[in-house]
Amino acid sequence: MWNSRSRVRAFLLAFAAGGSCFACRQTTVLATDSEVPTATVKEVDLQLKVITTGVLRTSQSRTIIAPPIAGGTLQIVTLARSGAQVHAGDVVLEFDPSQQEYNLGQNRSDLLQGDQEIVKAKADAAVQTAEDQTAFLKAKYAVRRAELEVSKNELVSPIDAQKNLLALDEAKRAQAQLQQDVQSHSASNQAALAITEEKRHKARLAMDQAEQNIKNMHVTAPIDGLVVIHGNRDSTGGFFMYGMTLPDYHVGDQVNPGSSIAEVIDISHLEVSAQVNETDRINLKAGQSVEMKIDALPGETFSGKVQTVGGATSHQFWDDNAQHKFDVAVELDRTDPRLRPGFALRLNILGDNLSRAVSIPGGAVFEHGGKKVVYCKRNRSFEMQEVKVRAVSEGRAILTGISPGTVVALVNPEKKPTGNGKSSGTSSPSLGPGSN
Repeated sequence: MWNSRSRVRAFLLAFAAGGSCFACRQTTVLATDSEVPTATVKEVDLQLKVITTGVLRTSQSRTIIAPPIAGGTLQIVTLARSGAQVHAGDVVLEFDPSQQEYNLGQNRSDLLQGDQEIVKAKADAAVQTAEDQTAFLKAKYAVRRAELEVSKNELVSPIDAQKNLLALDEAKRAQAQLQQDVQSHSASNQAALAITEEKRHKARLAMDQAEQNIKNMHVTAPIDGLVVIHGNRDSTGGFFMYGMTLPDYHVGDQVNPGSSIAEVIDISHLEVSAQVNETDRINLKAGQSVEMKIDALPGETFSGKVQTVGGATSHQFWDDNAQHKFDVAVELDRTDPRLRPGFALRLNILGDNLSRAVSIPGGAVFEHGGKKVVYCKRNRSFEMQEVKVRAVSEGRAILTGISPGTVVALVNPEKKPTGNGKSSGTSSPSLGPGSN
């Protein structure tokens, strides 16, 4: 019984030892010094730098649109050239006002006609009132006369007396009917006058609208700045695909009301828009100094400060680049009249100064299973070790999780050369090439 238990225990220990050796083989690679170039982990004093590209943009701009006027397209008759300097109140865009001038004339005619119809309606009402008053007086007289005839009934025959009573009843019914007709005529005259006045009011509103539309045909600059002409989407019937090049708007073009024709940009409030990756994002904060070179102005250096750093990724679902990007806005220390929105820049963002930071070339950090790893030399083999990348600056990676003096591989030792000169493996460079 004891020997049986001993055999089982010995078997389990042997199996565990075999599994451990198998795990070691998964992370240990045998190689000679000549096969794999290496670098030594060092402690260095350095200033973090983030190098990226950006573009100038304006923080203040106003869009110039075609006035939202119903009734069809509008024709451009005046348009400032792209790049022209304008001041607030200067005319940037004008449209043909012919249709609105015609509408104004028509509405003015309708207004005059409405005035005449009101005069006529009031006159007709006055005539009707006078006629009703005359008829009512006659009806009252007829009733009074019938009453006098009835007062003589004691002196006349019964038949004549009955006739007088019937005549009085008829006169009273006629007076009551005429009273209703007078009230009906008065209400009808008031309704007709109200309709005519409403028609005149509509003509007045339409005339005012036409006058305002004519004023809106002259579009002025809301701020001082440069004019930038937009692409004519109306020329494609509103259909637009990504990457399509559109012609700019020109004098003579027909545009739809509400279309965006141009933009006035304030070049005195320019800023730089850039993007950085996730690794660089953690080392940026507002207020850091930035050195910039502009491709359009070679040989000159501009300075600025980090204004804002995006807290959310700007990665788009159609972007093939799997690495998420974060937006960074940089404010220029000084303005320059030669600067224009759209200029490309190269930025060098100066971060924190680090003392005795553990550093290796960035090319020695690899991606394995979604983690950052390095290959540490152990005698004549390399062992994979997980590390955390604190920052990347000027080709060097700042790490935690590894000791200074450790020798690491600059290439992936797990990749074995193949017959066609290519290599195969499971790990890939994570931070790009670096120098020892």
